[in-house]
Amino acid sequence: MRRLVISAVVALVCAAPAAAQPQVGQLSFPTSGSVEAQQHFLRGVATLHSFGWKQAIEQFQLAQKADPGFALAYWGESLCYNHPLNSQMDATEPRAVLARLAADRASRLAKAPTDREKGFINAVEDLWGEGDSRQRRIAYMTAMERLYNQFPKDDEVKTFYALSILSAASAVDDRTARMNVKAGALAMDVFKRNPNHPGAVHYIIHSFDDPIHAPLALEAAKVYASIVPDVSHAVHMPTHIFIQHGMWNEVANQNVRAFNVGKGLWEPGDSPGDMAHSGDWGQYGFLQLGDYAGARERIEAFQWMADTTKNPRANSVLALGKARYIIETEEWKVQPVADGASNETILANGLSAVKTGATATADKMNALLAAKAKAAPGGDDMGGAHADHGGAPAPAAGAGDSGKSVRIMYRELSAQIALAKGDQDGAVALLKEAVQIEESMRPPNGAADPVKPSHEMLGEVLLAVGKPADAATVFEASLLRMPNRARSLMGAVRAHAAAGNKALAAERLATLNSFWKGKPFSNPTTEAR
Repeated sequence: MRRLVISAVVALVCAAPAAAQPQVGQLSFPTSGSVEAQQHFLRGVATLHSFGWKQAIEQFQLAQKADPGFALAYWGESLCYNHPLNSQMDATEPRAVLARLAADRASRLAKAPTDREKGFINAVEDLWGEGDSRQRRIAYMTAMERLYNQFPKDDEVKTFYALSILSAASAVDDRTARMNVKAGALAMDVFKRNPNHPGAVHYIIHSFDDPIHAPLALEAAKVYASIVPDVSHAVHMPTHIFIQHGMWNEVANQNVRAFNVGKGLWEPGDSPGDMAHSGDWGQYGFLQLGDYAGARERIEAFQWMADTTKNPRANSVLALGKARYIIETEEWKVQPVADGASNETILANGLSAVKTGATATADKMNALLAAKAKAAPGGDDMGGAHADHGGAPAPAAGAGDSGKSVRIMYRELSAQIALAKGDQDGAVALLKEAVQIEESMRPPNGAADPVKPSHEMLGEVLLAVGKPADAATVFEASLLRMPNRARSLMGAVRAHAAAGNKALAAERLATLNSFWKGKPFSNPTTEAR
């Protein structure tokens, strides 16, 4: 039987890596691998916990080279080719990795000398075995549960079991959050003993990544922000919690760091996924701060990403960044719109056309959104005219969210066109429909989607038509959904002041001024900006 590497060595390797090695957190994972293989294995596991796939694969393959019969080195690599929370879990590459260890399941198990190591191998055999993705994820969770029951005090068993629950929850569409809470409780137990464990802090964040539970993950998010500075996803992930607390400095600057880490690791042929996601959220943070120069710098970074990677996702983020900038800054600019333009690009151009009096362009953009709304999942047809503002009924709460954003954007642009034509009641009615649709979507837990929140636009229109008390109510609802969102705070200040609630107006103004870096906002009026 192979010699077990003691836990103290395991912790030391990850806690104090050599200068050339990335900082990836601290964990204890004794195995039967050789001393050299174990060092690479530990870095691989710690990086895997942070979804640093490319970096983890390199370490697991070095462990295999140092000790070709080390079963867990192949186990770890097999987990590096699929995102466990949002992919179809393509088994092709993982099966090929396991086949390098041995030809069949029984032979691979024979290379795992301890019950614990056999348990890990057995679990991935289920994950990469027969059946569809859903069946395999559930089977994997069941296998990890058996291993956890056998080794309930083992932190690595516990953290990987927590992740298996999160993966299965997405497979069964658990809308009760029961499975997420269970996974989070397991991860928090590890966090209490080892606050530098990369898997514990990471899975706490994923478990509680929703507006209701996000406060439970704030402590872990603050820790994770510092202990794994060399993995792009790890640098970005705490901002899933920060954004739900309206912590815009952290959202902006941490995502710049995450983008730059991803940029440093990117090679031709790689997906720009980490850069795209962190870049997207980072720009949103700068816009909420009123740091429009910082937001423009993010667009320049998106342009580099699109030009360099030649990847459709990079092009998509570039288009979103440009459209969001126009909508958030209200620097209205009518531009040519190419065929196949994104919904956000069409909305930004349509709103710019309304605000600058380009009526024909506004109508053209609205027709494009109408067609997209009708073609989206669930369909949409408001009857083709503003005379009947009843519109299509909003989908029931809990229905799939696909297609809802474009239906909201269609109503938003239609409302602005109606308002420009003097149809105040029609504009308000359309935006109330948009709000109803948005409230049927899952609560927001990231950058605004749709790019212009319907509550916020409704509040602005209510202010414009002389209904400040109603506007104040809607702005407060917007702030409950998206804490500290800048334009909702601005609207709340104006609405409360116009409605005579000076104290609440001052309170909202103080919140805005606590982070706002843009043009001073200190003289609320009754006019929508």
